Amino acid sequence: MSHYNRDYVTHIRQMGYRMTPQRQLILDTVCEQGDHLTAGEIYELIRLKAPEVNQATVYRALDFFCELNLVARTEIAGRSLYEIVDETPHHHLVCRQCGRVEALGDHHFDELARHLRQEHDFHAELNHLAISGLCAKCMAEAGA
Repeated sequence: MSHYNRDYVTHIRQMGYRMTPQRQLILDTVCEQGDHLTAGEIYELIRLKAPEVNQATVYRALDFFCELNLVARTEIAGRSLYEIVDETPHHHLVCRQCGRVEALGDHHFDELARHLRQEHDFHAELNHLAISGLCAKCMAEAGA
């Protein structure tokens, strides 16, 4: 996953914020990994590159990026995981038995969002959801 197709530095500055070297390093690390990482895992990767960056800085930067919707925080299997926000939103199907995670396209929630707006006058924030359940393999094993 890469953030280089989006100019995050300009975006952050246009919103009135600074892009510090620490923030840049943290954002680059999240992008380079291209996967869901805990804040602790991100910190360990940062520490290898820049030991002077402390854990609090990593947590603050991740919160900052989440507020700006540049990074998504998703609760999966009781852990907060971070990843760069893609141009096309996606969600996750999480097997509660084996822990397998599968991406699910955002279009599956269009009808639900429309229903909530029309029937309940409610604008749902269906961003980066994690849906727990059982995958086909675990359902088959449970039925055997």
